[in-house]
Amino acid sequence: MIAASFLAVCFLAGALTIASPCILPVVPFVFAGHGQPFLRGTLPLLAGLVAAFASVVALAATGAAWAAEAHEVGRALGLVVLAFAAATLLSSRLAAFAARPFTNLGGRLSEQVGTGAGASVVTGLAAGLLWSPCAGPVLALILAGGAASASPLATGVAAGAYAAGAAASLAVIVLAGRRLATGLRAAASMTHRLRQVAGVAALGGVVAIASGFDATVLAQLPAPAAGRIESALVGRLPATAKVVLAPASKPSFRSSLPVLGDLPSLAGATGWLNGPPLAAEALRGKVVLVQFWTYSCINCIRTLPFVRTWAETFAAKGLAVVGVHTPEFAFEHNESNVRRALARFGLTYPVAIDNGFKVWRAFGNESWPGFALADAQGRIRYRTAGEGQEARTEQAIRDLLAEAGAARDPASTPAAPPAPGEQAAADWDHLRSDETYLGYAQASRFASREIVAADRPQVYSYADLPANRWGLSGAWTIAADRAIGAGVDGRVAYRFNARDLHLVLGAGRAANSIRFQVTVDGHAPGPDHGSDIDAEGFGAVSETRLYQLVRQADGPRVRTVEIRFLDPGVEAYAFTFG
Repeated sequence: MIAASFLAVCFLAGALTIASPCILPVVPFVFAGHGQPFLRGTLPLLAGLVAAFASVVALAATGAAWAAEAHEVGRALGLVVLAFAAATLLSSRLAAFAARPFTNLGGRLSEQVGTGAGASVVTGLAAGLLWSPCAGPVLALILAGGAASASPLATGVAAGAYAAGAAASLAVIVLAGRRLATGLRAAASMTHRLRQVAGVAALGGVVAIASGFDATVLAQLPAPAAGRIESALVGRLPATAKVVLAPASKPSFRSSLPVLGDLPSLAGATGWLNGPPLAAEALRGKVVLVQFWTYSCINCIRTLPFVRTWAETFAAKGLAVVGVHTPEFAFEHNESNVRRALARFGLTYPVAIDNGFKVWRAFGNESWPGFALADAQGRIRYRTAGEGQEARTEQAIRDLLAEAGAARDPASTPAAPPAPGEQAAADWDHLRSDETYLGYAQASRFASREIVAADRPQVYSYADLPANRWGLSGAWTIAADRAIGAGVDGRVAYRFNARDLHLVLGAGRAANSIRFQVTVDGHAPGPDHGSDIDAEGFGAVSETRLYQLVRQADGPRVRTVEIRFLDPGVEAYAFTFG
């Protein structure tokens, strides 16, 4: 049996759905029939919507893979039907053609369903197929209740109550709008124009749903007030109904983090490291931290100690960390390079290879690094970009773990993991130099005497460099994304103002490593040497990655660093600072 209070919450939450952006694509189809009688137009459409929604949710409660496939087929069919329905609003000839079958059957069926009722039911069924994923937290509650009772019928009844609430609110709005339309009915041209406007809006909704644009936009919007009220209603359920979400042994803590959308698919990954492929559905029940990074990015590198610590510390409490490696440079597409980076940084959690940027786009990510945190129900609850937000991110992890049932420890201080070499946090208070690319596509602050000769060898030279300027000396080929040493004794220099200086370097086609020597203000760096060179300034490029060349022991000040390459063929990509 289903508690009456549970059905009441489902109905009321459905009524509130009208205030959610998620239902907007359905609204034009409801308003499009304002010219028909309510019993033959709007009511059959709403009934079809309720029936489709309840059926889809009941089917989903069975948990079968074929059910999910059937829903995808139904969704595609729904898009086709709604697109055709929208087109009939724009063209009176097409509308007459579509109505012809109903007209032919009218003599037999008009007394029972009316001329437009059948078409309205079909449109409602199609709208319900598209709207079913939009129920928010109550849908999760309904599905959990169905799983607990092992009754798809009970689940369908609860889903029907939710859909009926939404249909009721739509009906009220349509009836209110019908009074306004009645005043305009004398103007036939105005009625025709309203139908065309509804058709354009409906086609726009179909295109948005088919392309996934609606989901992308909704994921960026803050949780609407209706969603917050809906969540509060779920929280007020009596314990007998609430058990489907959280056993009584779990704490009642509820995070204030908003719902930002569903956890997107990871299916766009071109490969996986540190484990088999993961699907977003397989992560349900865990709090999931998705980390977008690329291995030569200094901002990403400086967050790795925290991500590594979170993965180790909170795994037993229900946290799953998933790295998504999305490359910036061409060499970062090489899976072997990424494998070496994982070993170098001690990362053991699963990492998706996202060479096609498909996962990046699915999440709407825009930066390296970028983070998305999902709760145990598969909903994105927190996002952040760049470094420097580690304490906030850790608190969000703790909150969602507590919400999922883990023991809450509010007195815990944020992690302060060891951060060797280039992984150490930047000295932001004294950092005065910016990331600088050496390839001509993004190069800036170039101070050699010669003009850049793109993609062909040229001899360059420099004298005294102004602050935050760089130059090349010797034979170099400047390509779009890098500068390539074309001979022995090629040099690159930068006058910088920061504690740390790094340079992304590769050995190119060289059979062995490429030796180099670093000087600071014309001398061996001594105690100011970085983690990839010795006190005399010697180092070697053995793989394509970021190399730390300078870490000033006495704090940052303006210095000139010069790197002299003792072997030809080096590839230099970008300076970064810390």
